[in-house]
Amino acid sequence: MGRKEEDRIEFGDIRLANTLFGVQSSNIRQIAQKTRTKIHAKGSALSIQGDEFGVPLAKRVLEELYALLKKGYPLYPGDIDFAMRILSSNRSARLEDIFLDTVYISSRKRVITPKSLNQKRYIDAIRDYDIVIGIGPAGTGKTYLAMAMAVAALTKQEVDRIVLTRPAIEAGEKLGFLPGDIFEKVNPYLRPLYDALHDMMDFDKASKLVERGTIEVAPLAFMRGRTLNDSFVILDEAQNTAPEQMKMFLTRLGYHSKAVITGDITQVDLPEEKESGLIQAQTVLKGVKGIEFVYFTERDVVRHPLVQEIIKAYERAEKNIRLVKSR
Repeated sequence: MGRKEEDRIEFGDIRLANTLFGVQSSNIRQIAQKTRTKIHAKGSALSIQGDEFGVPLAKRVLEELYALLKKGYPLYPGDIDFAMRILSSNRSARLEDIFLDTVYISSRKRVITPKSLNQKRYIDAIRDYDIVIGIGPAGTGKTYLAMAMAVAALTKQEVDRIVLTRPAIEAGEKLGFLPGDIFEKVNPYLRPLYDALHDMMDFDKASKLVERGTIEVAPLAFMRGRTLNDSFVILDEAQNTAPEQMKMFLTRLGYHSKAVITGDITQVDLPEEKESGLIQAQTVLKGVKGIEFVYFTERDVVRHPLVQEIIKAYERAEKNIRLVKSR
């Protein structure tokens, strides 16, 4: 148990302080619980009691969130948890550098920003490199942020079109049992990309751009033989590409284009004897200038807090299985 400490903060703007404290002090309670402190509010002032680790962390979280509010940032319910994760893991991190980096404002007027240090590194990499490979568990924002960056680039006329693609696992070779034409057969594989797109843009506007071909959503098999100039290309679920498919995709990139490749190397659905193109790419492309790898962990998960714990539990189980097999 650390040494007992007490500190006090006074905020100048009572309106912003009330926003920071949350409805019925819900934000204060959340911060107190996470830092194992006791926080008492009186007007726009707070007193914090706890140990030598919890008090400084709680104070820093509160001060940095207040600074964000002063700059007009709309504090979302999940931001308290994101702020705690960032500041508890990196003492030099500044929330303003992360949360105020607006990637895109969606059709619902929701500001899309990074929510972790790795997400910030990811969007910076997309700005600075022509090919970015994001690897990590589900829920870490790999595809969603790439989509936001793509729509922002199209809106600013930095690219002429967006191409969104995924491997259909069998790449169309064993989908004959499904009803309908080829589009209807592969559409279930592409549905998550449409969902993310419609979260960014008004449905009618997105539909018109898809009809015109300005935004193209297609299975990876349809990329063969093409050259993609002036495009922002996203390859999702890349862990399910074969090495030859990964090479084919990477060599489609034309002039004035960007490619973002995302995947989770712990969730490969290929047959056991088949190597993942994404796993191989980590070795083959290591050190190639102009290509940047960004790795995410369970700390970057932006879904329900339980998702973090689920990922950790599976990682522990998989580690135990590997240990048993190695004996």
